[in-house]
Amino acid sequence: MNAVDFGLKGRHVLVTGGARGIGRATVLALAGQGASVTACYVNESAQVESLRRELRDRGTSNRLVRCDIADIEQTARLCAEAHDAHGPLDAVVNNAGVISHLPLEKLEPAEWHRVLDTNLTGMYHVIRSALPHLSEVASVVNISSAVAHHGMPAAAHYVASKAGVMGLTRALAKELGPRGVRVNCVASGLVETDQMRTVTPEGRARYEQMIALGRMGAPEEIADTVLFLVSDAARYVTGATLDADGGI
Repeated sequence: MNAVDFGLKGRHVLVTGGARGIGRATVLALAGQGASVTACYVNESAQVESLRRELRDRGTSNRLVRCDIADIEQTARLCAEAHDAHGPLDAVVNNAGVISHLPLEKLEPAEWHRVLDTNLTGMYHVIRSALPHLSEVASVVNISSAVAHHGMPAAAHYVASKAGVMGLTRALAKELGPRGVRVNCVASGLVETDQMRTVTPEGRARYEQMIALGRMGAPEEIADTVLFLVSDAARYVTGATLDADGGI
């Protein structure tokens, strides 16, 4: 359990992309705070099953639901079922995302749409589907990336999607603020996830030289940032992009 009590006991939080990396760390951090978590994933996997066991062993009332957020009918069903199971949503954490590395001349339209459909359109699907099920003081946290600030070669589709997340956050903060809904964004830096396991030692050294703190982040460190934003400690924070990147 996180050493800081964020006052989330009894809150109901929806987390997309909850089975791996930042999403998994966020699900476990929220459960450790006493929140009821509804988390979704796309495909069955050993990671999904291990998370299911870990949550069950904690004796918590959390749920793992299969859902492709690129499909708005599935997201509508996900949000309705979450409400039926645990009541109104106090927070939504949009973490689900995909990435590939392709130079523009090899970036086919199908791959462009696959990444945008999940990373940006999927986020729209989730937030729109969640609207009727939000509590009176709900919070939305969208996970973006530091590359939206800095750019990255051979990833125009991914960078564009993550920059779009920041714009979506600012627009919805203005639109939903009058009804008491806060919308914020976390720009995650280089984090120790499955994706980083494919990086060579030389590439890793270059990355670490870019970071002021001299190391990669841990998924739990991004999860802690999410805990702050969904908590009452951030009750006057909306429309913000919080950089959690170690100082790139």
